[in-house]
Amino acid sequence: MKKILFLIFSISLFFTSCEVDVTNPNDLEVRVFWKSEADAQSGVNAIYNMFYKPGTYSRWIWFRLDLTSDEGFSSSPWIELADWTRFIYNNYNFWEGNAWTYRDCYEAIFRANQALFHIPDIEFADQAAKDRLLGQAYFLRALYYYNLAILWGSENNSLPIVLEPSKPGDTPVGHPVSDIWAQAESDLQEAINKLPATWDANNKGRATKGAAYALRAKCRMQQLNWQGAQQDLEWMVKGEGAQYYDLVPNFKDNFTHFNENNMESVFELQYSDVHKAPAGDSDFSIDPNLGLNRGQFFAPPGIGWTDGEVRPWLVDEFKKEMDTNGAYDIRLRESVFYADMANDFPGNDKIYRFGMEVWNQDNYRNRIFFRKYGTDYYRNFDDYHSPVNVRLIRYADVLLMYAECLANMPSGDLTEAVAIVNRVRDRVDMPALSVNHAAATQSKEAFLKRLQMERSLELCLEGHRWADIKRWGLVDNQAGLDELKQRDPDFNNFKIGKHSRLPIPSSEVNNNEGLDQNPDF
Repeated sequence: MKKILFLIFSISLFFTSCEVDVTNPNDLEVRVFWKSEADAQSGVNAIYNMFYKPGTYSRWIWFRLDLTSDEGFSSSPWIELADWTRFIYNNYNFWEGNAWTYRDCYEAIFRANQALFHIPDIEFADQAAKDRLLGQAYFLRALYYYNLAILWGSENNSLPIVLEPSKPGDTPVGHPVSDIWAQAESDLQEAINKLPATWDANNKGRATKGAAYALRAKCRMQQLNWQGAQQDLEWMVKGEGAQYYDLVPNFKDNFTHFNENNMESVFELQYSDVHKAPAGDSDFSIDPNLGLNRGQFFAPPGIGWTDGEVRPWLVDEFKKEMDTNGAYDIRLRESVFYADMANDFPGNDKIYRFGMEVWNQDNYRNRIFFRKYGTDYYRNFDDYHSPVNVRLIRYADVLLMYAECLANMPSGDLTEAVAIVNRVRDRVDMPALSVNHAAATQSKEAFLKRLQMERSLELCLEGHRWADIKRWGLVDNQAGLDELKQRDPDFNNFKIGKHSRLPIPSSEVNNNEGLDQNPDF
């Protein structure tokens, strides 16, 4: 199996003191680095390497994006870990639930800032090669500002915007979330200007122009800027970029390591099961863990820690309609493990190395478990070293976002929006919306409400739902909150105006008078 992996290249975080000159021969310092094109390439690769850190997409961010939403929850015996998925925040510095991900987002931004600060001064034989490196750094910095805005952003001056390499003693001032969105959009414009539409086979996984357009559309949609988001997505749906993307025929191909970096992948995080070091959490190991840890934490009992599981309403929703062949939606089979899985799908009778008898056990009974991004399709265990790439943005998401923008525009074409949703449904042989959801084809209001469920059926447990329910305002009013409570009792703990964002780690607020804590914390 060949993968392009962005191996760690540790660049000294702080400048060396002028008074004391002590050099660690294992570290490269700023004063001796950033001299050549090779240095620039290594520096940009170091930003990608943040995808392998436990605080980001390797592990903990999924607790915030999937388990905090109404699709998932935690019943972990680690009480504090579970509390952070049910809006009970006691220690704002809780490392695994809050501070680690916050820290790693800014660590990634720091690495991007180094590249953006130093690369312009490096002489390149080819300006286009230089631009491609800068474009990737802008994209990656924007991605982490997007995460900060989604998870911690508020109207308070709570989030720093850092655009140059940090120095010890810096106390950057906080900004409201509107400024974070503006910075991300600015970075993505630079990325769009500099990134190629595609990369060659040796550089799969690097950011592209399409990825930058899609991420900027996500930023704009969270601000309800439907026109701006539609224009970005149009490049991929109808414009020049449409030639590079399509839905893969087999839905499952989005979640295995057998057909990675395919035409549905807009931006894909590269993981590998090749490793030397043990599974630990070391941030700066010379042999870092390059695997996806998610399966170890979300897999069913006897396979993983089962710190995350799935709400039953999702299975119920999948089973409300049959496909054009009279069978259940195949996306249900590929998304979750549940008690009736063998009855609903012939041959679907294994949970890794276990048979259906496990549903009679107390630790399985009446529970639903994650299957997406698991490795049961080719082995009977999961671990800290999954080789499955994360399709962070895929084309089905782009299409559904585009349909949402169309329906929210005063002059938007509802017929076109319906046709786009039908295109996503048709891939898995689900009937057109007019068959079982006729009202959604007749009014924009009904369509947008149905689209909320269509996004979950297609994209459930892929890290989109938390941003979605925030964008739809479900956490901003009592009617929306009541809807969420029906699907997820954890929302009984939710306080409007408070829990739509996380608390800033106390250590950050206490040590920087320029930051404000988020409201009501």
